[in-house]
Amino acid sequence: MTVCVTAAGQGIGRAIAERMIAEGAEVHASDLDVDLLQGLGAASLTAVDATDPKQVDHWIGAFERIDVLVHAVGYVHHGTIEECSIDDWRRSQSICLDSAFYAIKSAVPKMRGGGGSIVLIASIASSIKGYPNRAAYGAAKGGVIGLMKACAADYLKDGIRVNAICPGVVDTPSLRQRIADLADEAGGLDQAEKLFLDRQPAGRFAAPEEIAGTCAWLASTDGAFVTGQAVQVDGGIMI
Repeated sequence: MTVCVTAAGQGIGRAIAERMIAEGAEVHASDLDVDLLQGLGAASLTAVDATDPKQVDHWIGAFERIDVLVHAVGYVHHGTIEECSIDDWRRSQSICLDSAFYAIKSAVPKMRGGGGSIVLIASIASSIKGYPNRAAYGAAKGGVIGLMKACAADYLKDGIRVNAICPGVVDTPSLRQRIADLADEAGGLDQAEKLFLDRQPAGRFAAPEEIAGTCAWLASTDGAFVTGQAVQVDGGIMI
């Protein structure tokens, strides 16, 4: 099974790539920073700017066939819509939504005729639930869910399944950076962490490996009857 994973250098993308490798897949990993991919053990490691359609198509287009595409690229803008500049807005849409469009567009021709599974990493903070200071991010990830559903409908008869995973708060380097960035405003690092932890009824953050397990299921034959779904892996947020 040939698997392409974007943003595989760290966090959720890294955990998914590691899980797919452990499952015996031939994994091809990309990231904007190729140095982050070192030590992964994938079949290939490629520097790809996911916001550049030519780079994405050059990478995915090099494969004769792919069975699974996992698109894990994301960027979280912090602020209300009034605090979101035009550039902030465009960057959010480019990284979160446009990149998903490019990846799917390149992957579908490599799956048609034999089926395949596309898994997008969206978020609970999207069309599912609104959060303070997540206007640009919520809009972009909500767009990912809409794109997923449309593509699932378009390619169902080709045997191509398209789903999204919507995590709650996951303990990644990105989260730790956001906590650090919020420390002054929150009155300290512990207080900033508590703001994020308070979102989780389970009382803890998710581990990236927990998201990877869901992704492995969606990519496998065990999930063969699942398509067009925004799968919530949220530790009870939406109960």
